[in-house]
Amino acid sequence: MALQMKFDIPARPALGRGDFYVTHSNAVALGLVDTWPNWPNGKLVLVGPSGSGKTHLAHVWCAESGGRMIAAQDIRTDDVPNLADGPICVEDVEDIAGNTDAEEALFHLHNLVLANCHSMLLTATRAPSAWPIQLPDLASRMSGTTVAKLATPDDILLSAVLAKLFADRQIVPMADVIPYLVRWMPRSFEAAGQVVAHLDTEALGTPKGVTRSLARTALAELEFREETASD
Repeated sequence: MALQMKFDIPARPALGRGDFYVTHSNAVALGLVDTWPNWPNGKLVLVGPSGSGKTHLAHVWCAESGGRMIAAQDIRTDDVPNLADGPICVEDVEDIAGNTDAEEALFHLHNLVLANCHSMLLTATRAPSAWPIQLPDLASRMSGTTVAKLATPDDILLSAVLAKLFADRQIVPMADVIPYLVRWMPRSFEAAGQVVAHLDTEALGTPKGVTRSLARTALAELEFREETASD
């Protein structure tokens, strides 16, 4: 028997526009992002669950607009003039709710970016109306921002996401693995990431790689399904 060597190769996410698979569940959001030169008031909030493609779409926008990307919690008031010198994407805005310094820094960045006639993209898991922002002026500015929503993935999109996640990890699963996962796993991008990461670990050194049997075991171990009968 040939020795199966284990190589823990890190995933390399592909974040180009050509890697962003479009279906009806994300087409509207993509369309809104694409109209960035004409956003009302120069800004847009991109909303979706964890792993829904927000960061991927943000990278696409930055590439097309020439913008930069920064996490909301990393903004410092002293950096605002430099950050506001072009289009900017601020990720995970809701994470700074209740952080006085971060809220004030974002408030000043928001105002200066728009005063400089640049565009601002913000990302979050929920719409601004659900953010517990404490700074009234920031809350009011966020509540007046157009929202683009990334919906729960349909079968086509979930299949494409799984294929991309496998490809990012340089894995070629057996042909029946992705259809099986789409049928039985939770319909979320976060779950897709967990499943593929788990399969990557479990398949290391196995002669057959990622098979349907291994996928079924992975779903059971992740408690993503209760069925134990053969399928």
